[in-house]
Amino acid sequence: MDGFLIRLGFSLLLSFSVAARALKRKSVDSSAVLVGIPIMVIHMLAGYRFAALLLVFFSTSSKVTRLGEAKKRATDADFKEGGQRNWIQVLSNSIIATIMVVIFARITQGHDKCLDSKESTVITALLGGIVGHYACCNGDTWSSELGMLSSAQPRLITTFKKVRKGTNGGVTVHGLLAAVAAGFVIGVAFVLVGLVTTECSADIAKRQLFVVPIAAAAGLFGSLIDSFLGATLQFSGYCTVRKKVVGNEGPTVVKISGASILDNNAVNAVSILLTTLITSVTCLYIF
Repeated sequence: MDGFLIRLGFSLLLSFSVAARALKRKSVDSSAVLVGIPIMVIHMLAGYRFAALLLVFFSTSSKVTRLGEAKKRATDADFKEGGQRNWIQVLSNSIIATIMVVIFARITQGHDKCLDSKESTVITALLGGIVGHYACCNGDTWSSELGMLSSAQPRLITTFKKVRKGTNGGVTVHGLLAAVAAGFVIGVAFVLVGLVTTECSADIAKRQLFVVPIAAAAGLFGSLIDSFLGATLQFSGYCTVRKKVVGNEGPTVVKISGASILDNNAVNAVSILLTTLITSVTCLYIF
């Protein structure tokens, strides 16, 4: 009980500290804080490694979002200073992982574990899914934010035709490489923290290194899935009045691609779910 209270106190202190800094830097709004603090506390109580993944995703994605804000303001119709996220965006990027870490904690009673299907297929699947989840989230953010700063004109993933910057489903080489790097960072964080929080045999411990390339691949795959969904199920059009790419139809909007079926949050949620499932299954075969 004392250990739980200490972890709870530390998680609350850290969560409020991160939230206060994020509010000050306009990375989130007040609604995101109300949702984000409980999610951070849950991750921390479930395991320090899960909290590390969440923090790495949030901190790195916030930094790349703030890069080149002047250029993004001129291109992005939905530009917000600091990339200010609301509670819906926070939930769409964390709810699946939050459910998985709760299940993991209930099974392991708060003890961290290595990926090892011989010991437990359920735990291995959960860990792989959580890694895939945050690799996808980070990959999608890095890809879109850094890809927008590329000097190259994006190409629509479904037709490879050149499209305006800001078009849903538009990809660049820089953006795709950024997605790989973003997933790589998640994998490295998972492995490094695991060296401290887990106890495995030497052979199993060495195999944990495979998480890094798996996470890098998940970052790329998640970005590609997000782009494909964006190009097909999310509307993109050019507003002749605002001179920007917009996500809603209108009398002054010329359609570029996609249908008005999913919004950006829904696209993110679907791509995260698919990447989570595929990474989870992949880890069952590798570990």
